[in-house]
Amino acid sequence: MKSLELFRGVEIRGLGLFLRDSESLVFADVHLGYESELNKTGILVPMFQFSELAGQLKALLSETKPRQVIINGDLKHEFGTISRQEWREVLDFLDLLSGYDVKLVRGNHDTILGPIADRKGVEVVDHVSLGTTYVTHGHKIPDNKDFQKAKTVIIGHEHPAIGLREEGRVEKVKCFLKGRWEEKNLVVLPSFSSIGAGVDVLQEKLLSPFLQQDISAFEAYGVEAGEVMYFGRLKDLIAETGM
Repeated sequence: MKSLELFRGVEIRGLGLFLRDSESLVFADVHLGYESELNKTGILVPMFQFSELAGQLKALLSETKPRQVIINGDLKHEFGTISRQEWREVLDFLDLLSGYDVKLVRGNHDTILGPIADRKGVEVVDHVSLGTTYVTHGHKIPDNKDFQKAKTVIIGHEHPAIGLREEGRVEKVKCFLKGRWEEKNLVVLPSFSSIGAGVDVLQEKLLSPFLQQDISAFEAYGVEAGEVMYFGRLKDLIAETGM
């Protein structure tokens, strides 16, 4: 699994970021239990995601050997309830992290994550502050001293991807975005989920309030099969595709 340094000590590793100074592994938007939600709406899919994510997580832990693991929001999928699949898979996922200092950052899907986290003695928090680096899910703009003094903000929520077009076909590749929000560095994490590539940031509507701005100068870094690809600035990608 190749790595790429975004800033000093901040590295892309697979679908996560490794922060060397704090020995922290950060990833977002796992969405365990998503298959149950799809099945309820009549879209029948097998429950395959957990085994794929477990393998992906074990590889990241083995490679980075973190002291701390930060799940930056939306560990589970359903908003207002806890499905049977979510109970089972979230507990099993947290078991994979036994022995690590784990922080669950509250995302917009995590309104009732607490009862599962309590079973494993894991803390659910609104953000994690690591010196001048601030980790928050990204569905709202924080208002606290840690955020105000932060120089780098890491968010999830958006599930960014780039749509690669060839002969009428579009294939989405998950990507990290790097840009600015006011005077701060901003990094947007791709979705850790293996169901769906995400939102094509070149043409689809974006949700995070951090991205309600001109993001054409943001840089995109695609991740596919463990490889990290520098796609360049969004405005250049838009010009190439003629959108």
